[in-house]
Amino acid sequence: MKGKILDFSIQSNSGLISGDDGDRYTFTGVDWKSEKHPARGMSVDFTTDDNNAKEIYVAFTASAIGQKEKLVAALLAIFLGGFGIHKFYLGYKKQAFILLGCNTVGFLLSWMLLVSTAIFVFLIPHYILFIIGVIEGIIYLVKSDEEFEQTYVVGRKEWF
Repeated sequence: MKGKILDFSIQSNSGLISGDDGDRYTFTGVDWKSEKHPARGMSVDFTTDDNNAKEIYVAFTASAIGQKEKLVAALLAIFLGGFGIHKFYLGYKKQAFILLGCNTVGFLLSWMLLVSTAIFVFLIPHYILFIIGVIEGIIYLVKSDEEFEQTYVVGRKEWF
């Protein structure tokens, strides 16, 4: 059966899974069969024994197979963040197009006004977008691998 982890307590070494059938199943760390530690929101495959989940594995979903590398996302954010490349990499298409669109409009306006002294005014948003990318890249780097995955891959946090 498939489901999602609703909660897991390290202290009691137990947790709760919401199955795709709508029922909830308790489990203990003894039944956990994956190398990764159980975390809230994680998709899992499991068997049942009454209201208990047994033989629990991390589900091989599209997001688990295409796991995002923290370092790649951080480097893309730092060096190409103003263009939204790191957002495309993480699967946030709307946010990526916002960054790319703002950057493109800023560049077009600055080239059209090249002879004007106002060119620097139109480049300011461009620099701000790149600063946002650098900040997001640094945030990605300081998070642990598990925290990064839970926040940006499982939790789908879009900005910062």
